Amino acid sequence: MTDSTPPLAAEPPAATNQTSGQRIRVRHLTRFRYHGPITDSFNEVRLHPLSDDSQSCVRFTLGIEPSATARMYEDFHGNRVHYFDVTSAHEQLDIEAVSVVETRPERRPPPLTAFPPGLLDDPVLGAGAFDFLDSTTYVPLAVPLRHEVRHLIGDTIHDLWSDAVLLGEHVHSILTYSPNATKVNSQVTDVLETRRGVCQDFAHLMLGLCRCAGIPARYVSGYFLNPNRQPGDLEASHAWVEILLPGFGWRGYDPTHRRVPGTNYVKLARGRDYGDIRPVGGTFRGRGTREMIVEVQVRPAE
Repeated sequence: MTDSTPPLAAEPPAATNQTSGQRIRVRHLTRFRYHGPITDSFNEVRLHPLSDDSQSCVRFTLGIEPSATARMYEDFHGNRVHYFDVTSAHEQLDIEAVSVVETRPERRPPPLTAFPPGLLDDPVLGAGAFDFLDSTTYVPLAVPLRHEVRHLIGDTIHDLWSDAVLLGEHVHSILTYSPNATKVNSQVTDVLETRRGVCQDFAHLMLGLCRCAGIPARYVSGYFLNPNRQPGDLEASHAWVEILLPGFGWRGYDPTHRRVPGTNYVKLARGRDYGDIRPVGGTFRGRGTREMIVEVQVRPAE
């Protein structure tokens, strides 16, 4: 049997982009309850926040119950992956990650000039850009997506960033946020047809449209600190997109909320689609999962 934590998203808040650095504490608990004892459980988690130009993970703890020793490696996309196995019989598995992240304001000035697609021909970029232009399991570059792009921007893009934002705004305008409309394994073509979904679906659709247009785009998972959070509001993990701009670097856009991520966003992992950044996954020997509970808490750190 296989466990997999689905991505969730809080109802889009009326939050504005943050411009000052922040210190944010994230608690992410995943609890599996099984139909009777299970054994030979092997698990992989991507719950350690990234450290890059926009943020630093200054503290991270991973708690596992039943107790297990976690080891770590860095995957192809630079994400920290912890893996562990539990060989004793158990009917419940708790995985709790607690992180403190310091975020920083964008140091680069906003792009003042266009990024024509010809810049992607620069050999300095190497082959890495092409990983974010191809079809993937969750984001097949199907005919309906290509038709959508042609309708919006024609046959040729003029500016990688402004055209990507146009596509992201289009995603925001045509999709309705609906937590139960899709499943964890829904493909972008399903989302385009139903026009409903959660943050994963918004991000996947923007990825598909950008890639059909020839714009390199990658999937980012993480969280955001909602300054307008009210007691009892749902908190959950989040997902958005980053666009590759030659000479500038990667720049994020959140199609769920129609904004550029600010310092209230915490980046957890990045990849080609959700399959590359699955927060919790694993295999075990037993009858199956009876219940899965995911709790996320995002707060200003003391």
